[in-house]
Amino acid sequence: MTQDPAATLDALLVARHSCRAFRPDPLPDDLIGAIVTTAARVPSWCNAQPWHVIVTRAPETDRFRDALHAAATNTPPKPDLEWPRQYTGLYRDRRRTCGFQLYDSLGIPKEDRAATQAQMMENYRLFGAPHVAIVTTEADLGPYGAMDTGGFVALFTLAAQARGVASIPQAAVAAQAPFLRDWFGIPAHRHILCAISFGLEDTDHPANAFRTERAPLSEVLDLRG
Repeated sequence: MTQDPAATLDALLVARHSCRAFRPDPLPDDLIGAIVTTAARVPSWCNAQPWHVIVTRAPETDRFRDALHAAATNTPPKPDLEWPRQYTGLYRDRRRTCGFQLYDSLGIPKEDRAATQAQMMENYRLFGAPHVAIVTTEADLGPYGAMDTGGFVALFTLAAQARGVASIPQAAVAAQAPFLRDWFGIPAHRHILCAISFGLEDTDHPANAFRTERAPLSEVLDLRG
């Protein structure tokens, strides 16, 4: 890292990726607290700070992952927030490219539906992570509360990366919202936004060998005037 703040931030963003295989080593409580403290510095509308996280530690993480995987195997998705209606155009292409990169890294043929489904279900095993954060937002604050909490999720991943901790935000886990609400006692006035599995990366696992692309500036920035 460099002392130049912009270069430091860019380096963190380049280094960060969605980790899909973790080592089992637990993290100390003060490290988890430091990550959340940094993430909570993100701006929010009227400083409402609508985010809240429940973080599991051993042995709770293992009990939860086993129960979650069983629930996802037998229960249709029912997220608190409406899922995307469809992916079209550029968004479809980017989604497919990411999926193909993952399957290629694991040696899974694209036509092997059983293997691709099994890999998708690894979401519900938390990719072996020793910790998972269940991220909720205040329902009364609607989409802007969810937007603010999304900023918290993004900064959580960077705060973790800055401390040598890998992570992956998971909307798939939030698809089991009724199960999560019952397991953790989450009240109805909190919408379950996503989970973040985190811990030390298994750098030898092939699922962590690829990196997703980013759109060129021309597809993101429209300067006027």
